Amino acid sequence: MRLWVDTDYGFDDLWALLLLRRYGATVEGISLVAGNTPLPQVIANALGAAEAYGLKAPLHAGAEKALVREVETAQAILGAKGMDSRCRFLPNVDGPQPPADAIEALASWLMQDGPRPVLALGPLTNIALLVQRFPEAAARITRLVWMGGSNGPGNHSPLAEFNALCDPEAAAIVAGAGLPLEVIDLMICRQATFGPEDMPQTDPLTADLLGGYLDIGLKRGRAGMAIYDPVAALAMVRPEAFAFERQSLTVSTVQDESYGATRFTAVPEGLTRLPTAPLEDIARLCLDALTGGAA
Repeated sequence: MRLWVDTDYGFDDLWALLLLRRYGATVEGISLVAGNTPLPQVIANALGAAEAYGLKAPLHAGAEKALVREVETAQAILGAKGMDSRCRFLPNVDGPQPPADAIEALASWLMQDGPRPVLALGPLTNIALLVQRFPEAAARITRLVWMGGSNGPGNHSPLAEFNALCDPEAAAIVAGAGLPLEVIDLMICRQATFGPEDMPQTDPLTADLLGGYLDIGLKRGRAGMAIYDPVAALAMVRPEAFAFERQSLTVSTVQDESYGATRFTAVPEGLTRLPTAPLEDIARLCLDALTGGAA
């Protein structure tokens, strides 16, 4: 499989990219978007991960803020870098910065022949800008798999999931664009959890970053931590591991307590597919992808 990844590059985004590599997928381009952290740190994470893990996909800097709302990050939860750790961090890389051409680069890639799947792991700002600026290219997306939204309670507000709340207007544009959308929401991701006893054998850097991610849950008195972006990557390469239902999706852009809430309605002709249950041990499949480790 050849695909494009749009990401705000926290640790679980990196984990998702490692899972794609484990399954033999070729990432032909990566567009970066502000979300987990401000865009400069997202870029630093992408450059550090490319060096530490030998990730070769071209990087393209995209939106540094949401379409309408003020910047919202997850640094209070994930740390200043968007990747907490028990000791080691990604290397700081000096050198050329990625070009600030994410929307144009994605549009150009979409106009090539063959299947054009896109995996979106953060706020949908870049994808919404693509829909607005290059609708012909956006219409060539053959699958858009997004980790975001919730068919239930939120995690960044009582009603809204973080990636949706970061840019509700962008999510609403994408939801209404008629694209073949698969939403890997909080409810399915929270069915993939791991604890200290599940840590895989891997290299020291990956072990420390994974430990820092696990500690988010442990420090809150939980038995473990849910897996998010890697579940979306798994849905991209192994859709048979999930039971899906067709849905209609709307996103609240009313700036009240519902802001960013995603509302799903089951309809046979719905363009959005929502996983309702895992059909395999999706947590183990995600954890196994980390046994390769750093380059």
